[in-house]
Amino acid sequence: MAAAQSLTRSVVTPPSLAAGSRSGAKARTTTAPAAPALRSSFVRSLCTPKVLASKAYLGSQSLLSLSQAAASSRAWERQTGGALTCRAVATEAPAKEEKHEYQAEVSRLLDLIVHSLYSHKEVFLRELVSNASDALDKLRFLSVTDQSLLGDFPDLEIRIKADKDAGTITITDSGIGMTREELLDSLGTIARSGTAKFVQAIKDNKDDNNLIGQFGVGFYSAFLVADKITVTTKSPKSDQQWIWESEADTSTYTIKEEMDDSKLLPRGTSITLHLKEADREEYLDFRRINGLVKNYSQFISFPIYTWVEELVDKEVPDTDAPVEEGQEPKMKTISEKKWEWKLQNETKPLWMRSPKDVEKKDYDEFFKSTFKEFMEPAAYSHFKTEGEIEFTSLLFVPGMPPFTQEEAMPTIAKNIRLYVKRVFISDDFGGDLMPRYLAFVKGVVDSNDLPLNVSRELLQESRVVRIMRKRLIRKTFDMMDEIAKDGEKYDTFWQNWARNIKLGVIEDSANHNRLAPLLRFFTSKSEDKQIGLQEYIDRMKPDQKDLYYLAADSKKSAQTAPFLEQVNEKGFEVLFLTEAIDEVAVNALKEFKDKKLVDITKEDLDLGDASEKEEMEKAEKEYVVLCDYLKRQLGDKVAQVKISNRISTSPCVLVTSKFGWSANMEKVMKAQAMGADPQQMEYMRGRKILEINPKHPIIKDLDTIAKTSPTNVHGKNMVELLYESSLLTSGFQPDNPTEFVSKVYEMMAVALDAKRKQRQEDLEKFGSPKAPEQPKATPAAEESTNENVVEASQVLTEEDPWKQ
Repeated sequence: MAAAQSLTRSVVTPPSLAAGSRSGAKARTTTAPAAPALRSSFVRSLCTPKVLASKAYLGSQSLLSLSQAAASSRAWERQTGGALTCRAVATEAPAKEEKHEYQAEVSRLLDLIVHSLYSHKEVFLRELVSNASDALDKLRFLSVTDQSLLGDFPDLEIRIKADKDAGTITITDSGIGMTREELLDSLGTIARSGTAKFVQAIKDNKDDNNLIGQFGVGFYSAFLVADKITVTTKSPKSDQQWIWESEADTSTYTIKEEMDDSKLLPRGTSITLHLKEADREEYLDFRRINGLVKNYSQFISFPIYTWVEELVDKEVPDTDAPVEEGQEPKMKTISEKKWEWKLQNETKPLWMRSPKDVEKKDYDEFFKSTFKEFMEPAAYSHFKTEGEIEFTSLLFVPGMPPFTQEEAMPTIAKNIRLYVKRVFISDDFGGDLMPRYLAFVKGVVDSNDLPLNVSRELLQESRVVRIMRKRLIRKTFDMMDEIAKDGEKYDTFWQNWARNIKLGVIEDSANHNRLAPLLRFFTSKSEDKQIGLQEYIDRMKPDQKDLYYLAADSKKSAQTAPFLEQVNEKGFEVLFLTEAIDEVAVNALKEFKDKKLVDITKEDLDLGDASEKEEMEKAEKEYVVLCDYLKRQLGDKVAQVKISNRISTSPCVLVTSKFGWSANMEKVMKAQAMGADPQQMEYMRGRKILEINPKHPIIKDLDTIAKTSPTNVHGKNMVELLYESSLLTSGFQPDNPTEFVSKVYEMMAVALDAKRKQRQEDLEKFGSPKAPEQPKATPAAEESTNENVVEASQVLTEEDPWKQ
């Protein structure tokens, strides 16, 4: 039976045989090959009437019916004198359909694929195109040593066609194809992809079944959108073409030989998906197919063509236009729809080329086309990592930020595209390849070392991914260091991505040594241009031990803050932190080049002057009564009252404790939409310490009141007003602004009343001062003055809107 099935299907038959063949059958005209011996002997034996009449020999695979065989053979003998030649051949019999059962693991896998394995149906096309690419790769490799495999069709390509009328999508490749045995091994079992262990691994992974790059089982993803799949394949090693067919929700598939000459392939595999009704509208649209190819498979090394509809302009006679005798008819342009094959993966994988062979304009063009940008990148890095793992990467720093902050710092970065053998796997890693603060960096990573059957959970734990992440971060820092060498270029970079770098200081303590030199701030000596920490250190005073900073809501507020008075007199430079994130970043950094970063609004500020310490100790003894008096008057509003070493012209200032929020941070936290709860606010709020300037006249007057009349109401009001004024100048908000304003008004009234009394006393003592005499006006001047005087109601503009 098998011998009959493998018999050459084309030999010459007499007209009577051809005429008596089955309906629709087609006689073939190729000569039976000499080998194998079984096929040759079968053809020779077939030439005898005895064999033709033997139904038992042909069995269910008979090439001719019994009656046809006997009648035709006798007629042929009469015409040829009994010499039946070996060139006589029978017509085709219907191909037998073989029915097979899936292995148990495949049935379970199909159920998992349809219900839980893939989170997006669209990946079916990626998987099938990837399989086609593998088949083409294999043929290209084998053809190096055996050119006959290519035959008369050397083109290696993939074609995708959607047929709305038939409801099908067909993916055809000119790759290596499959024999019957290979078809059974590849599509009837997943033994080579892991079988039971693979399925069990999926079942155990209950939390995240979104698998990436399942090329071993990728073919079965077609059942996500198809209720029936037909695979037609022909191997160049065989002259037979086979059809594999299966339907969704079944445990069987069929295999049969292709008997229709019109459907023969030169070589390769054609997969036809009969789409489910629910998916036809989406996936039978050629625009959708094109989009999926460009997203997932645009860097496949073989050309991918899709069947698309194009509008073509055509010149035709204008039948409506009048035509004069002797003149040609007027023409008009119309648009006609035309279906044609169009190449979809024109963009080449630039990262696979050597950096020496790629020019800057090529990188710029690749960046714009791949990431849909319209400005050139600020920097790029093209590198290949070899050693314990191997991967190639191409990274870009965009030339401009996105339009919204959410895009600049998304929760899940999707700017790094992972490829395995140039096949797009995913861009959704949630920070596995790049940290959140470097989410603005765009690029591609192509690795052959990642396992193909890997869940996202395993990807996060993969040692390969951890190594890749370190290399990518290091190369990104190298790019930014290169940008920093050009001051003007770095100013633009800092304007675009400053918050990302500051966020990195907060979140990535392991890379502080790379991030800190990138920071830029305005300072008390550089109010128009931001400088780096290294430049700050280079111009520090010899007696300055620390790096000083001041957080404020604006540069102007920082410039006028009382905390700068003594620091400016000493010539020390102060960093201005004017953004909400600045103070958090600097607190996370803590030090730079072995020098501490010190907040000049916090207690125990050390300006490094030993003589000042002695003066402060002396002043503390002298004003101990005033400090106690102020503490009693203010109560719990302040934790302590002490002599200050940071102010020289202001009477007092409020500073905070070392381990609490500063005034600026307190305002930032209060302004949050989901701010801290009251308990947390109370816990984190810094203790306020009132520092006084013993050289200021107000403080000296209060010292006199504290020592002579501590119960004086006027003195108490002065203390309250002084405290609330210092709240404002120190960056805090008054607890009760209305009460504060009332006290200001009261003090103004007192001051005005005192001035009135002084004026009255001067009048009583010296009399009313004489007013200076005014020169008399001449009659002409009086007349001119009277002419110019008009009533207010008579004054109208030239275009008075109310004038009727």
